[in-house]
Amino acid sequence: MPRSTADHALDLLRDTFGHPAFRGEQAAIVERVAEGGDALVLMPTGGGKSLCYQLPAMLRDGCGIVVSPLIALMQDQVEGLRQLGVRAASLNSSLDAQAAADVERQWLEGDLDLLYVAPERLLGGRMLDLVGRAHERGRIALFAIDEAHCVSQWGHDFRPEYRQLTVLHERWPDVPRIALTATADAPTRREIVERLALEDARQFVSSFDRPNIRYRVVHKDGAGSRQLLDFLRGHEGESGIVYAFSRKRVEAIAEQLVEAGVHALPYHAGLPAETRAANQRHFLQADGVVMVATIAFGMGIDKPDVRFVAHVDLPKSVEGYYQETGRAGRDGGPAEAWLSYGLGDVVNLRALIDRGEASDERKHLERNKLDALLGYCESTGCRRQALLGWFGEDYAGAHGGGCGNCDNCLEPPETWDGTEAARKALSCVYRSGQRFGAGHLIDILTGKDTDKVRQFGHDTLSTWAIGRDLDARQWRGVFRQLVASGLLEADAERYNALRLTASSGAVLRGERRLSFRHEPEARRRGRTHRSSMIEADLDAEALGRFHALREWRAAVAKEQNVPAYVIFHDSTLRAIAEAAPGNEGALAEIPGIGARKLERYAGDLLDHLARLD
Repeated sequence: MPRSTADHALDLLRDTFGHPAFRGEQAAIVERVAEGGDALVLMPTGGGKSLCYQLPAMLRDGCGIVVSPLIALMQDQVEGLRQLGVRAASLNSSLDAQAAADVERQWLEGDLDLLYVAPERLLGGRMLDLVGRAHERGRIALFAIDEAHCVSQWGHDFRPEYRQLTVLHERWPDVPRIALTATADAPTRREIVERLALEDARQFVSSFDRPNIRYRVVHKDGAGSRQLLDFLRGHEGESGIVYAFSRKRVEAIAEQLVEAGVHALPYHAGLPAETRAANQRHFLQADGVVMVATIAFGMGIDKPDVRFVAHVDLPKSVEGYYQETGRAGRDGGPAEAWLSYGLGDVVNLRALIDRGEASDERKHLERNKLDALLGYCESTGCRRQALLGWFGEDYAGAHGGGCGNCDNCLEPPETWDGTEAARKALSCVYRSGQRFGAGHLIDILTGKDTDKVRQFGHDTLSTWAIGRDLDARQWRGVFRQLVASGLLEADAERYNALRLTASSGAVLRGERRLSFRHEPEARRRGRTHRSSMIEADLDAEALGRFHALREWRAAVAKEQNVPAYVIFHDSTLRAIAEAAPGNEGALAEIPGIGARKLERYAGDLLDHLARLD
């Protein structure tokens, strides 16, 4: 009986990639594309999207052309594939003329399985001519469009070049296409289908859940620097990303972390290109580096052992937040997504939208996206439930409906009836002329005698000192939650002064009651050490082997000038440390070790393990 496409695909998965079985709908996607069908794949980061086009490209005649938006992503993918014995290359601006010519020759002569190329280069006339020549020779296996959400003008990563990729289908309709993304709500999915002419494509929508990521939101205490350091003390020696809103803030935080003994580097678009490239390369290749960055450090971060992503400022949307946090725990190991935000974040982002030059329609969309993220932050229910709900996924966890792996599930927040406090706050905004920010309003409510209060005669207002039952920290929480719920808004024309909205009247008239989250007490923790999340539950001997294996891997990676995870993922090293294989057969049973890596590293790795005993 002839072997099926599925059988051949499973053989490749096991022998080349070292995985014993497919996950989720991977098998169905691979079979669909390998047999010539189009597909739209929505799968969370770390869910195995790359295999969905890599395997069909290897199963079909010719070379798979992969549209990828970033050079760093291409280089990492190519290096990883070459380690596995897959014939892969990229065409991008980092290659000189001779190197690019060599890649083109290999492609046209049938010596490549996968070729990664940026959309701008692919759409150039010369490159399209080369695609035509390769097609005439039967050398095009498929077109893979990675990060397909970039086609949407309403998305957070819009790239106009992506809209021109329909030319691939128009010129070569017989070549199967697969579009892939980890971040697309329902409107973005519809636009991907429309803009890329994928009406006949089969859609594969996996769960957006990343169960290995623990979500946590804290309310910012001042600038949040001390809170960040407290958080990082639980992740000593681990790789992670810290996102900040501005370039200036990135540099300040990176400097503070270095002073505190953290191995941190900055990354933003204002740094020289060579500095950005060097910092990114160091982050990808070394263990335990913390990258402090703006969202310029975005797509293409394929490092699997990122154990945490921290946001010290509020992102702009749920999609952006989801994609950025999705860079943690790509290897399936435990990871953490930590976000701190405060009233200032909300006010500044709303003012930024209002002052922008976008159309009214675009501003309305951005406000809605920000409101959705605020709802997530202020939610007292399961974080995962709220996050997945944005993508149209109903989540019902095993822990009473919650996930059991977010702050609200692990430590259910307390709430209080904030109706009267809200009425006091809104009245204070109104009676002071809707001209002041939260700091001054809190001074009025708490009866604080300041020069500004006396200057404007606000100690004579009826709202003077009526809020002494709450302290300044609690009032900041009240104002933050009033802004988050749309009962107050920032006036961009008056230095972000707070003013009432159309919804405020119902609260002032006593027609609407409000429930607020209790503000947690400010805490200062002493320096504590917690073992790495990936090291959890390892006994002393296995832990020793794990650290020794990481040192061995680092030396091998340095010798080859490739990221350490290209050699083996942390999860693979952990499995080796636990199993302590004594021969090649036992080592071959470890997930993530394919035939090529077994051949290449087994002897050295087993010798290293033997010396540890």
